[in-house]
Amino acid sequence: MKLAQSLVVFLFLLEGVLYMPPSQGSGGEAVPSLARPAVVAGGFVYVSGQTGTDPADPVGGADIQTQTGRVIDRLQAALAGSGSSLAQTVSVNVFLSRATDFEAMNNVYRQRFAEAPPTRTTIVAGLGRDALVQMSAVAVPVGTSREVLHPAGWMKSPRPYSYIVRAGGLVFFSGLLSRRGTDDQVVPGPIGTQVKQILENAGMLLKTAGLTYRDVVAARVYLTDDSYFEGMNDVYRTYFSTEPPARATAVSTLVGSDTIAEFTFVASTTPKQVLGPTVAPSLPISTAVRVGPRVFLSGVVGNTDANAGDLAAQTREVFTRISRTLDLAGLTFSDVVDNTVYVTDIWQQARAVDPIYREIFPSSPPARTVFGARMPARASLIEMMMTAAR
Repeated sequence: MKLAQSLVVFLFLLEGVLYMPPSQGSGGEAVPSLARPAVVAGGFVYVSGQTGTDPADPVGGADIQTQTGRVIDRLQAALAGSGSSLAQTVSVNVFLSRATDFEAMNNVYRQRFAEAPPTRTTIVAGLGRDALVQMSAVAVPVGTSREVLHPAGWMKSPRPYSYIVRAGGLVFFSGLLSRRGTDDQVVPGPIGTQVKQILENAGMLLKTAGLTYRDVVAARVYLTDDSYFEGMNDVYRTYFSTEPPARATAVSTLVGSDTIAEFTFVASTTPKQVLGPTVAPSLPISTAVRVGPRVFLSGVVGNTDANAGDLAAQTREVFTRISRTLDLAGLTFSDVVDNTVYVTDIWQQARAVDPIYREIFPSSPPARTVFGARMPARASLIEMMMTAAR
């Protein structure tokens, strides 16, 4: 029995996302779990980031094909246990440890998502241990309408994802790079040129869904260098001049040559309500956006003059700031259903972040995805972007 318990605990530490009932600490106290494999709320299923490592692997871990297959198996199991399926998935986030594994990952991925695949965003991120790939997902329950849309005049994506999927009153976008939709060719150039191409592509996709830029409720931006942040915002604000979406921005390596920015969006087919002021007068970012039962919160960092270099202190400040936003929305941390955590040092998050995380979510934690990335503000060590629902 002790051997079996030790194996379960080892798996929990290895995967970082497997949900199990509170275990016993060294003093006999309950140790809350960090995440549930999936959370059903507001008409959607949110699946925690899953990796493909296994304690039976040889030293150095399994190859990318094996790990990708395991990850998708784990996504499938989490979805099946929540009344959904791979076929009902609307959005997948893929995090690769190495950009060179992109094609090998795709070879496995396209076999499992062969028909009407979900939207997808893929970046290179820090994963820790022997993990080569991590995936998180959003899906709708079995029986819910799910529709893949394709813009007129665009070629079919040569990669195994759909450009946009409409379901549950929302429209999900794949990660957009600076490419022409008509022939999938990269449009190179400085940050302003690439961001403009990306947002023009977004406009065409929105039009395909019968929407406009004003209907975008959440955005994630990935840049390859923090020096691009101001130039990105200069163009971005011209498209989102009023009631901008909630947004998080991270600095990471992207898959694809000559691309220095990638954007992914969620838009709503029903009216949105912006909560609170813009994050800062100079930034085109809303604090939070409500659509129906869901509230999308912008990414929150926690650096101050007093906590420079202190990951734990910045984590506490992040939760303090998020608490104020949840109060504004009439919600609490118990209403959080999904949380993406960007951390600059993936090796330190278990020591510095997780104990605080357990304090905030003592029971029924949200789905959670953690990966290594940098923030545009170099003093920031951690950022969290949450979705809540009631």
